Amino acid sequence: MSPVSSIDEIVALYALRGGRTYGEGVTQTEHALQCAMQAEAAGASPHLVIASLLHDIGHLLVDPDDLTVDDRHEQAGARALETLFHPAVSDPVALHVSAKRYLCRTEPTYLSGLSRASRTSLALQGGAFDEAEARAFERLPHWRDAVSLRRFDDMGKRDESANRVFVDYIPLMRELAIAPARGA
Repeated sequence: MSPVSSIDEIVALYALRGGRTYGEGVTQTEHALQCAMQAEAAGASPHLVIASLLHDIGHLLVDPDDLTVDDRHEQAGARALETLFHPAVSDPVALHVSAKRYLCRTEPTYLSGLSRASRTSLALQGGAFDEAEARAFERLPHWRDAVSLRRFDDMGKRDESANRVFVDYIPLMRELAIAPARGA
């Protein structure tokens, strides 16, 4: 997966493919907006707000039609973002699936609160971590932000409008871009 080279490419990608759904009842764009708004409401850092907005960009870059395999969207998304944003954005994106697996291990009631689609994908993604995997996860940079992102992800699947639009986040994305890439 090649990295996105500009904020304009991200905006165009969401304009082109953000209307897709993926088993949650909301579009990719609506889910992204709801997650970013959850991060803002929680007082998250600007980096985590943008990570929350873009955490599922990998779904827009890989085949979205086969929900019976793990598409590793978190890795595709992180690779696509890593040259444009600081690791404080790309690392939580890379780790948000692992954060779900971690929470299933460390919080006994977490699994029961997952949506049906998230429970299905959890099985494809390897299920709950074992104790050694959970401890290894806790040693990764940005693991706490990934856990927060995962919680915003879980809350960003409501069948209602976020009352925001994707372009509202362009100024913050431009502010956080690490290089003056084309169109950034």
